Amino acid sequence: MSSKNAIDKANEKLLFEAENDKNLSSIEKIKEVTIIAAAAENNALGKDNRLIWHLPEDLKRFKRLTSGHAIIMGRKTFESLPKALPNRHNIVISRNKSYAAAGVSVCHNLEEAMVLAENDSQPFIIGGGQIYEQAIEIAHKIELTRVHKDYEADTFFPVIDLSKWNIISEESFENFKDEPSHFSYLTYIKK
Repeated sequence: MSSKNAIDKANEKLLFEAENDKNLSSIEKIKEVTIIAAAAENNALGKDNRLIWHLPEDLKRFKRLTSGHAIIMGRKTFESLPKALPNRHNIVISRNKSYAAAGVSVCHNLEEAMVLAENDSQPFIIGGGQIYEQAIEIAHKIELTRVHKDYEADTFFPVIDLSKWNIISEESFENFKDEPSHFSYLTYIKK
């Protein structure tokens, strides 16, 4: 084979690899999609678009884990916040094609959110219930604060199928000055 043919073949191979890389879905390009949530024993997340409890330690952990990353949320979750969360790329999913808000990127489904987050090695899904339901299929990791009590709620975290997920870390806390007093940090990875 002549050197010109070898160069042509090498160029064809590089072109093929570049085209295949372009065709990878955004989900495949992201190294680790992480769901982060706080849910009660009965999987309660919130009621009337508000959290049911106040755990300062958990809020500090949330900030520490998500700072510097993309955070993906539904419109109602975003509207429950005082403003876009600082030091994070706030991505809001809304079915409303004309929805806009200061400090956020707006998209209309989870796949579009993944495209917006594709340069982040670990984007976080932060809620609400419908977004968690969709994301649990594509997520690689779950950072769950389990509040050891049942609550009345109108929004729930999906049931974690233990045939698909392993707990790799568990840390329990008793805190008698705040309600709720008993909670655990659970880290799951997909099998």
